[in-house]
Amino acid sequence: QVRLEESGGESVRTGESLRLSCSVSGGAIEGYSLGWFRQAPGKQRDFVAAISWNDTITYYSDSVKGRFAISRDNAKNTVTLQMNSLKPEDTAIYYCAHDRLLYHPLIHIYSACARPNMYSTWGQGTQVTVSQ
Repeated sequence: QVRLEESGGESVRTGESLRLSCSVSGGAIEGYSLGWFRQAPGKQRDFVAAISWNDTITYYSDSVKGRFAISRDNAKNTVTLQMNSLKPEDTAIYYCAHDRLLYHPLIHIYSACARPNMYSTWGQGTQVTVSQ
């Protein structure tokens, strides 16, 4: 059974950086696309970033494009989200997610990779708080 565990969330000030990690156990991530989503209090879970199973395509929401970077390390079975120039509106619980399909055929379609239903396994989340 695949399990995901996020780490790295903490309280920071505007303009600072954080690096979130997601450690995957119970199965190799090779061949699977991975994503990051976030959920602020009282709001729906929103797409943040995704990386294709072949590590050739990355997607970002407009709100984080140019500030965040997603990467993967198949040897360590981890996916990382580097977050720079953080803003108060980045405050949320951040979740990593594991694609439900091996070698997903829709990795070239942003809308597919940004949908929560593309992912079958989720971590418990890590809290990121950005203050003024």
